[in-house]
Amino acid sequence: MFSLLNTLVEKNREYGKEGKVASYIPALSEANPNELGIYVVDSRGKEYYSGDYNKKFTMQSISKIVSLILAIRDNGRHNVFKKVDVEPTGMGFNSIVNLEARDSGKPYNPMINAGAIVTTSLIDGKDVDEKLEKILDFMRTVTNNDDISVNERVYLSEKETGNRNRALAYFMKSTGVLECDVEEVLDLYFKQCSIELTARDLARFGAVLANDGVIPWTNEKFIPKEVCRIVKTIMVTCGMYDASGDFAVNVGIPAKSGVGGGIIATVPRKYGIGIYGPSLDEKGNSIAGINLIKDLSKELDLSIF
Repeated sequence: MFSLLNTLVEKNREYGKEGKVASYIPALSEANPNELGIYVVDSRGKEYYSGDYNKKFTMQSISKIVSLILAIRDNGRHNVFKKVDVEPTGMGFNSIVNLEARDSGKPYNPMINAGAIVTTSLIDGKDVDEKLEKILDFMRTVTNNDDISVNERVYLSEKETGNRNRALAYFMKSTGVLECDVEEVLDLYFKQCSIELTARDLARFGAVLANDGVIPWTNEKFIPKEVCRIVKTIMVTCGMYDASGDFAVNVGIPAKSGVGGGIIATVPRKYGIGIYGPSLDEKGNSIAGINLIKDLSKELDLSIF
């Protein structure tokens, strides 16, 4: 496995030249577009890695998986999906048209920004600090890494430039979809997106999802199996923004990307995969990362279809 990963990383690193790092959040624009790393954890907890797998980056949209899991755990699936749908969208992850065109005002799914703001608002807790601690505790458990924390610089950069997300949130407040204080939920949302980790951390999280919520290194049943099933299904249909269909055809495994350059993927009962490659394609996905995982899926016959 190590030899295969080394070969695939070096083969696909060149794709970084064809994309661009995220610049609409100023703190993300400093990433090196040539970096590429992968980490793989199998169902028994054995780990394989290559490239820039130890480079720290922020979760960004990958955190939407966490807020969805916690929202379902705190409210039940029925109450969560009264507020947000589970349908794919052919529009961008921060589209306002998606909301305004729907009579219900409900976001299409929890993997776009509007849907994630809703699921974040449903996490139980008396204030932002308590809710953030729940998110961090969750991430520290599924990654076996007690050092997981928020990158304060990225958080402040997101908060300063996040006016599109404010527009989405206030629109949903006006339609009654969002019932909480808008600025409070946005503050939590910006903080969860700014949680810093590595490809190793993503792979370990992916391995827990692959293992139906059981943590491979402790055998603890941490996430209900039914919640894992829901989350992995939505990752397949909606996890790669408006390129999810193409990814399903060419890679065929549940995955979620973030504009920080990360990709988390989970192969049921086999592998958790974490990738870092900050150079993005026009959809906002890691361009080298997608080519890398496409090759890996082909080599190991990982598609679930």
